[in-house]
Amino acid sequence: MGDDVRIGLQLNHTILELGVGSGIDPALYEYGEVLCDAFAAPLDSGYVIDPATRPLLDELASAHKLLAHGNYGAEFGFEPLDETPCLKRHLAIVRETKSPYYSDHLFFGFQAGSYMWSSPLPFSRAEVERVAGRAAAVQDRIKLPLLHENAFYYAQMPGGDMPEAEFIAALVDKAQTHLLLDLHNIYANSVNFEGYDVWSFLRTIPLDRVLQIHIAGGQHAENWYHDSHCNSVPPPVWEMLAYVLPRAPNLKAIVLEVQGPAHNHTTRPVDDTWPAMINEDLRRARAVLDETRQATASVG
Repeated sequence: MGDDVRIGLQLNHTILELGVGSGIDPALYEYGEVLCDAFAAPLDSGYVIDPATRPLLDELASAHKLLAHGNYGAEFGFEPLDETPCLKRHLAIVRETKSPYYSDHLFFGFQAGSYMWSSPLPFSRAEVERVAGRAAAVQDRIKLPLLHENAFYYAQMPGGDMPEAEFIAALVDKAQTHLLLDLHNIYANSVNFEGYDVWSFLRTIPLDRVLQIHIAGGQHAENWYHDSHCNSVPPPVWEMLAYVLPRAPNLKAIVLEVQGPAHNHTTRPVDDTWPAMINEDLRRARAVLDETRQATASVG
């Protein structure tokens, strides 16, 4: 782990409504992560960045160092790359925010289903070959590191013939791309799927390719544990963070995701307890980071 790791907070509508600078202490984070999808204009419009959200994007960029993150870039589907939201819209937002890289989920994306949440790629050798070529081409186009985020999902895509972590390791090796390691997604999948081993996952993926980490908290609802970004970061995620930090030499940022009711109608509602929860998670992330730095320094 380098000395330049920074703490970040995802600047979505929930965070902005709660009040950055009032309820949430801006001194606790150094990066703001923005979702490109929230600022991109529709693909059939005459705009690249939505004029309605452009003032907000400019305001955020003037106040924070920003990281550009995508949900529905669709670059890993079958549309021509030049027709995907990633290259038609998100690339411009990456430039506008001066983000040091672009990150997106390993989702099975295509335009007709671009708003289907959590549709993972088939974890197969054939998909490694197909997706690696597209990923390498995207990274070449954006002239910045492309980060793949491991997905939270409700079911694995049929057609897989290898474990998820092996798929991810093979993909980044072939494409020479990078990782956004979402620790809460790993935890949530381990809760929902019998035999999903978080430690085997972390021992398998190449931690030297991790440039960013996501932490978050979810909730149980309707017999499922959801990645709803609505509660405090759970203890197993902190344990994973402490394990990964000294083993990720190229890590640049740790970002806390807090999103509120966007994911599920049963999500815990936003109330006046949220700012304290967010501030405490940011403080704890910094404490874990500082403890790792001190331990590394004492060994050296």
